Amino acid sequence: MPAVIPHIIDQHAEEAAFLWLLRSNAIKAPHYDLNDLAKLDDRIEAHLDGLRIAGDYGWQACSENLKFEESGEVFAAAIIALEAQSLERINLVFNVMETAPEAIKGLVSAFGWVDAHHLQGKVFELLESNNPLWRRVGLSACAIHRVDPGQFLNAAIRDEDMPLRLRALKAAGELGRVDLKPILLEQLNHENSQVRFWAAWSAVLTGDRGRALELLRQEIESNSEFCILAMHLALPVLGNQAIKKTLKVLADDKASLRLAIIGAGISGDPIYIPWLIQQMSTPEIAKVAGEAFSFLCGVDLAYQDMETDLPDSVSVGPTENPDDKDVAMDPDEDLPCPDPILVQAWWQENMHHFKSDIRYIYGKPLNESQCKWLLINGSQKLRYAASLNLALIHPEQVLFEVRAVGKRQQRALM
Repeated sequence: MPAVIPHIIDQHAEEAAFLWLLRSNAIKAPHYDLNDLAKLDDRIEAHLDGLRIAGDYGWQACSENLKFEESGEVFAAAIIALEAQSLERINLVFNVMETAPEAIKGLVSAFGWVDAHHLQGKVFELLESNNPLWRRVGLSACAIHRVDPGQFLNAAIRDEDMPLRLRALKAAGELGRVDLKPILLEQLNHENSQVRFWAAWSAVLTGDRGRALELLRQEIESNSEFCILAMHLALPVLGNQAIKKTLKVLADDKASLRLAIIGAGISGDPIYIPWLIQQMSTPEIAKVAGEAFSFLCGVDLAYQDMETDLPDSVSVGPTENPDDKDVAMDPDEDLPCPDPILVQAWWQENMHHFKSDIRYIYGKPLNESQCKWLLINGSQKLRYAASLNLALIHPEQVLFEVRAVGKRQQRALM
């Protein structure tokens, strides 16, 4: 075994955790595509390889970082523990969940990262556990790998533990469990708003176009915490008049105008394109209007030199003022700022390609062929939308997991 250089191995552990954090943002970023994700995953794998080669010291470096109780550190440690088939190491990672349950994202991500043969027996033990937290981890692992846990999912969907039930409700849609639709519909009247939403989300994904779809439409109009998630699923299947009414509710309120813009892009209806171009003249919403336009028309604003700079007077994101309590990051930071004059010129030249009775996604009719193309070539945001639309077309099929390991996705799409 090669000699271990401690500070190098320590760096591998730190970088694996840090890059996982970058990845957790990249999987939903507008400027990352599948190739970018695969390259980032390769960087993470390089650091994990360094930890694997280092043997016991690699594990020591990861386990010491568990004291930070952060998801990235849990991810790195869990990978090494699971691949080593060491119950002692796995239990040490699990113990972190008892004091820092919010770090579960890193643990679940590790279960999704490792190859399935490293999980044989372990997931079944989790699903059989008396602890609802461990059942949730086991269920999440199955959902990420798109493996149906069968009766364990049936039981979890009615479990009294709320986080477990919510994960089960979502998994039902991800796994295409159309047989569970009656149970999902039963829970649309539940007192818990999250239960109602995820029951409706999965019910629509598995084919319902009645009560569940109406509940999602109400989530949109009320500008709830689930508004964007609901738009991605409801707007592709709602009728044009219903969409127009719903988006008008959002557009009429300045507080939800941004959401109306996002919804216009998701709707796929070219009737909203002139309105989107108008919104580009307002600096505070110009970038999101540009994104919605691109989402619908298939224009890469940066690549096609149709961008400009925001005015210096527009302040977005955290400032350097220590008294400024708003430290929220700019949600549009990675988006190009469209030049409305250039965009308008493009639309005048290309509008004849868009028909009023056809829905579009990235410049082409919204159909199975275009969605499959986007899974290979689109940005992560477009890939997510494409995966949902494919599931809406084929409710009995599993939802393609656009957050999975990049190379695993590439193999699946070959």
